[in-house]
Amino acid sequence: MIRNLKLLIAFWLLQSCWMAGFAKDYFVTDFGAKGDGITLNTTIIQKAIDFANENGGGRVVFTPGNFVTGTIYLKSNVTLHLEAGATILASTNPWDFVKESCVNWTSMIFAIKQTNIGITGKGTINGRGFITANNLVDYIHRGLFKDPMKLDRPYEGNRHQNIYFRECTNVTVQDITLKDPASWNQTYDQCKNVLVEREKVDSKSYWNNDGIDIIDCEDVVIRDCYIDAADDVFCFKSHDFKGSCKNVLLENCVGRSSASGIKFGTVSRGEFKNFKIRNVTMYDTYRSAITFAAVDGAEIENIEVDGVRAYHTGNVIFLRTGRRWNRGKEPYMRNIVIKNVYAEVPMDKPDAGYSYEGPIEDLPRNISPASIVGLPDCKIQDVRMENIEIVTCGGGNPLYAYRGLTPADLDSIPEMESTYPEFSQFKELPAWGFYIRHAEGITFNNVKFKALKKDYRPAIVTDDVNGLVLKNVEFKEPESDKKEQVFTYKTEGVVIE
Repeated sequence: MIRNLKLLIAFWLLQSCWMAGFAKDYFVTDFGAKGDGITLNTTIIQKAIDFANENGGGRVVFTPGNFVTGTIYLKSNVTLHLEAGATILASTNPWDFVKESCVNWTSMIFAIKQTNIGITGKGTINGRGFITANNLVDYIHRGLFKDPMKLDRPYEGNRHQNIYFRECTNVTVQDITLKDPASWNQTYDQCKNVLVEREKVDSKSYWNNDGIDIIDCEDVVIRDCYIDAADDVFCFKSHDFKGSCKNVLLENCVGRSSASGIKFGTVSRGEFKNFKIRNVTMYDTYRSAITFAAVDGAEIENIEVDGVRAYHTGNVIFLRTGRRWNRGKEPYMRNIVIKNVYAEVPMDKPDAGYSYEGPIEDLPRNISPASIVGLPDCKIQDVRMENIEIVTCGGGNPLYAYRGLTPADLDSIPEMESTYPEFSQFKELPAWGFYIRHAEGITFNNVKFKALKKDYRPAIVTDDVNGLVLKNVEFKEPESDKKEQVFTYKTEGVVIE
């Protein structure tokens, strides 16, 4: 894995040198584009891209100004370069955006089956998503646009993203600011050799505003980015049962989320293999800082998380297998290492104040623990937790919600194998620190659990676990010096050191 990442980074250094040394500049203003924030420049910008592509490639340069556009298509050997003060500004008319048939999705900037493409510079791509999405709602209500309008909002695919690249090779996105999409923000779908670095993302203007979505891509580097998103921040997906999301490096990033921070799924049909995630900070995260979900047939293997700091997060770690849309393909999750993590879980709602904050749901329940939850015949295997400190508010009140430790209580926790995976789906769980069910080969080494208030539950509860090692595990809970903090049920091969 490390060797592959070093080769990938070396490739990107050579690629960046090639782009800098051989790119010819074509200014959109020379083609007649106007950066006045009013003129619709779609045809002119597309002509500049086509011209650069037909003449050996180069940079299509946006000078300072606000260049309004609908959907444009990036072509091979062409980079969009946004100078400081330049903004590619989305039209607020939904009819100015194309719904691309090969992905059944809408975007402001598309690239389909292209090579050596990029978006660079200190400028901004502004989707004006709130305005455009609400204009679309108006068209739907007037009967001018057909849309299911589920949950009182248009279908995601009918609202434009800022960027959607599909089946592209050698993709470079550097230094830009992305803001206010009407749907997801940026998607890289079945691409190879993708570098995204030094981005600033403000993606919370409307529903479903993910930060970055990586779908069935290989050889991906995401680094030095700051992403503030109303939905999942770093979201890795697989839409194809034969697809593969692998050889990924995510490092030195900061995220804020009204959903999940680092997430595998959903959808999760193919492979997620050979990931290195290091030095990531998450804060004000409504759901889990780390979620790996294999519920649609996914194969998740060889994942290393090294260095996560999560502040004010609703949940720390959620590993889950299930059978939702798997169509008979059995999922698995194994060889997972999560180390050097510090996390704080508050009593209050972590994303309070977002324009589109997450719902208050799955109540009554006390604060949920981190969890590893497989299925009886599809256990999560070989997970190592090392150098981790979880500080939770504690305060679990049995008069508000209660789950006991009797066999009847523990057996009554539903499997929910076909349900959308969320840490809160089981409602009350019997532990305040970590709940582990249907797993094999679980190791905790140098792990600290701290509850700020006394909780009626023990810190760790296991159910149907084969092979549990607890080494240098510490518990701090007020008024609980003599409390048994580890409770095992149907668990074999327990080693406590």
